[in-house]
Amino acid sequence: MRESLEITAPHARTLDLRAGGPARRSLLAGPPESAGMRSGLVVLAAGESVGRHTTGSREEAIVVLEGRGELRVDGAAPLVVDTGTAAYVPPGTGHDVANPGETTLRYLYVVAEAGGAGAVR
Repeated sequence: MRESLEITAPHARTLDLRAGGPARRSLLAGPPESAGMRSGLVVLAAGESVGRHTTGSREEAIVVLEGRGELRVDGAAPLVVDTGTAAYVPPGTGHDVANPGETTLRYLYVVAEAGGAGAVR
């Protein structure tokens, strides 16, 4: 069994994305694990969705690792996302990720504060 490591500041590390873990798991939960970025892995069975939500003042990127799904953004037609594609959701935008298909959808999300003085240009 691996010993628990107390995280006191952001540091480089690997994140396990292999299949077989929980359907939703946090990979980075913000400080002190990162400087502010949050990310996680989501696994949706056929017919499931994460539910409509917004990330507030943060922007979100979605990277599909396996399967096919829909990014449903308020006021727009659904965007098809599938293996090897990524999608972007601007801050304050209501959205949902759904799996209307018949196979599993696995994707990684990354949420970070938009803009600001420290933004990469």
